[in-house]
Amino acid sequence: MKSKQEITELSFRWLARLTSLLSLAIVAMFLLAEPFNPRNVRGREWIGFVCFPIGVMIGLIIAWWKEGLGATISLCSLAAFYLIYGWLMGSNVNSLAFVVFASPAFLFLIAWLLSRSNFSEVHA
Repeated sequence: MKSKQEITELSFRWLARLTSLLSLAIVAMFLLAEPFNPRNVRGREWIGFVCFPIGVMIGLIIAWWKEGLGATISLCSLAAFYLIYGWLMGSNVNSLAFVVFASPAFLFLIAWLLSRSNFSEVHA
């Protein structure tokens, strides 16, 4: 029989996976809605594009296998998007919608932390 912590960990893991699929699908629909022409993207916009959605999406995909690493990549990409592209480059990214799309990374991080605390209890 599974402990309460194992059930909680498993719940966070699958909630993170399901919401990441939803987030990835919605972002993909935005990206595929119109034909992409790289010549229409300015240099400074590439920086924002690499952070969000590319960095966040890569992190969410990696998190399916390596929760801690994938969550870190996604959350660092999100932070870079707001700090570098938004604040330092002066782009208007005041919306929290980007955080909503990256929110599965927080769930992956929680699942990873729960698995780490469960690991230390088992091996202590």
